Amino acid sequence: MAESSIQPGPLRVVVADDQPVVRAGFAAVLAAAEGVEVVGTAADGAELVELVARTAPDVAVVDVRMPVLDGIAATEQVTAAGGTRVLVLTTFDLDEYVFAALRAGASGFLLKDVTAERLVEAVRMVAEGSMLLGPGVTRRLVADFAELPARAGAAGPTDPATYGLTPRESEVLGLLGRGWSNAEIAASLVLSTETVKSHVAEVLRKLSLRDRVQAVVWAYEHGLVTPGEG
Repeated sequence: MAESSIQPGPLRVVVADDQPVVRAGFAAVLAAAEGVEVVGTAADGAELVELVARTAPDVAVVDVRMPVLDGIAATEQVTAAGGTRVLVLTTFDLDEYVFAALRAGASGFLLKDVTAERLVEAVRMVAEGSMLLGPGVTRRLVADFAELPARAGAAGPTDPATYGLTPRESEVLGLLGRGWSNAEIAASLVLSTETVKSHVAEVLRKLSLRDRVQAVVWAYEHGLVTPGEG
């Protein structure tokens, strides 16, 4: 599985938010960015799911609190269908939303006070398969993933080799689980960033994961990383 899902041509984006002014504002910021095309907007989660099915965007920018179907439930449906990555934007910097969004398949999480430049950058990063947690969403939250109920019944660390990962790929997965960037992994393992990218792509392919966020979740849920590591 390739780490990037970007296809030739403009980056196709949809925006979902129940507040018309916010929705229009985000859409305008993204539409003004070079190489980005906003192909639709939605006022609730149900509209978003339908819109994604109809337009097949690369990225959906999704609010958490929306009527009819909330952003978390909509994210789960969108990511389950495949092909579209989700960037969650919310005014609420609460752990429960981060966890819920990541478990639903979101590839990024930012607060709504993000700057226009950062929003555009975030959409591009998510489209490329990068993990994106905003400044208010620290690595501590990723570490806390291990304490959620889904981890409670785990029998112990999983050996990545049983999934066909090489020792080097297992090392890369462990560092991904700590939230490290490609550059940080490359420096730690004394590799080029291109080599790290190749290893990350192989990890995602062998574990049938969509992106780096899913790799983080996998690493914690299978015991490769323990709480507090970073």
